[in-house]
Amino acid sequence: MPVTLAEIRAARRRIASGLLKSPCPESIPLSEITGSRVACKLDNLQRTGSFKERGARNALLLLSPSARNRGVIAASAGNHALGLAYHAQLLGIRVTVVMPDNAPLIKIATCERLGARVVVRGEDFAAARAEADRLAAEEGLAYVHGFDDPAIIAGQGTMGLEILEQVPDVEAILCPIGGAGLIAGIGTAVKSVRPDVQIIGVESEATASFTAALKARKPVTIPRVPTLADGLAVLRVGDHAFSLARRCVDKVVRVSEEWIALAILRLLELEKTVVEGAAAAPLAALMAGAVPQLHGRKVVLCVCGGNIDPAILGRVIEKGLVHDGRLARFTVRISDRPGGLAELSRVIAQAGASIKDIAHDRAFSGPDVSAVHAVCTVETRDPRHVRALLRTLRAKGFPPVEK
Repeated sequence: MPVTLAEIRAARRRIASGLLKSPCPESIPLSEITGSRVACKLDNLQRTGSFKERGARNALLLLSPSARNRGVIAASAGNHALGLAYHAQLLGIRVTVVMPDNAPLIKIATCERLGARVVVRGEDFAAARAEADRLAAEEGLAYVHGFDDPAIIAGQGTMGLEILEQVPDVEAILCPIGGAGLIAGIGTAVKSVRPDVQIIGVESEATASFTAALKARKPVTIPRVPTLADGLAVLRVGDHAFSLARRCVDKVVRVSEEWIALAILRLLELEKTVVEGAAAAPLAALMAGAVPQLHGRKVVLCVCGGNIDPAILGRVIEKGLVHDGRLARFTVRISDRPGGLAELSRVIAQAGASIKDIAHDRAFSGPDVSAVHAVCTVETRDPRHVRALLRTLRAKGFPPVEK
């Protein structure tokens, strides 16, 4: 099945009864901090928390009766598995999902709760895919690819049609890239109707498989690198998805893990929206200045998923606070006699900072047994406040110890 505007429109009619037409509201606070006129396409509000439901439902509805009876299987790091499990349950189709060892525990548990048989196998997606292929051949199951199946890509493209209706004056769409199925679908839909709209892909610096494919002029496998954007951790983009996406993507940018963490924090604080790393990548690109040509332009961010592991969320927030200059750590030498710590606390308080934690380091504080190193973690307003605090400490006789 070719992925054309007609197929994407047919997919939209096909899946309409089982999917949320997710909102795409303007964000005043995000517009203020980025300098663009920002709207957010909130597909994290789908039932299982991501855009993957679109393609999953479309692919399941296109199965032959015999394939439906046998059941389906997929390899997925999480969101495709969730979408497939949920809609297979609604449609009465048996589903097996194979997840790599590093899949978030919340996604494994949710898939099982939705009735899927979950097999955790392999250190990465490629290994999980190999196991899924083996089971598919052994049990006669239909394999549903998470990002390189034409039916999947057509389903994902329905997000692009909705964006054009909801934000008719859109000038650019920022879309995260993992396997490239989402951007291939959105790009095909949007460029077919509005070729003037820029389609900009965003990758993590740790998982730039699309950039590697552009350089090689074909999909290639990249090394595995840890990333908090697990939805982008695809080591090789899809062949079909790449062929489509390279024709409709105007630009691809890469963002660091620090900017992704900060974007998660910004969406949580300013939009009251919990997102995973992949969904924060488009905002990270705007905040990092990776797309300066979009200043003052009408931009839609594809907020594609909200399934971040709660155990990781706290650590991500802390990393975002550090990058934002709102959490700082320093070491100073203080007297180990009564009053030394009290005086340090008084200076920090007078500088307007809030102490979160103080640890004493006596073993490595030098030859003076009457002195101790105090390792301080403090809450501050911004980087300027951190610099002012350090100046105050030096002026009051507490110069930070260089490590």
